[in-house]
Amino acid sequence: MCSYIVRKAALTGSAKGPNGWMRIDTANVYFDHPYHAPLEHALAIDFINAADGGRERVAVELSAQSARGLVNQILAALQSGKPSTIPTRPRRNDRPAPGPQRCQAGNLKTKSDNDP
Repeated sequence: MCSYIVRKAALTGSAKGPNGWMRIDTANVYFDHPYHAPLEHALAIDFINAADGGRERVAVELSAQSARGLVNQILAALQSGKPSTIPTRPRRNDRPAPGPQRCQAGNLKTKSDNDP
């Protein structure tokens, strides 16, 4: 089903593209035929900085099942975050936000739907 409907979400964040890190302020989300993913249809998300003209983008194409799983993991990660560490407004300086905390082994701690 191709609806040609693009949903826009206002964001505050950064994304890493082919030219390095960039600020993003908009996500364009749509379900259509993918450009690259080997799927009949895909949920596509284009992350752009519309305030800067949207010349660069970081794009992802996901199967519907993968997109739903990702949404669940995003919600779970937000739920498990400590309220005192979640910022209520954007940072005001030009430095990138600090990266995720690393465990002692130097790897990110991850949890999937299959973990207890």
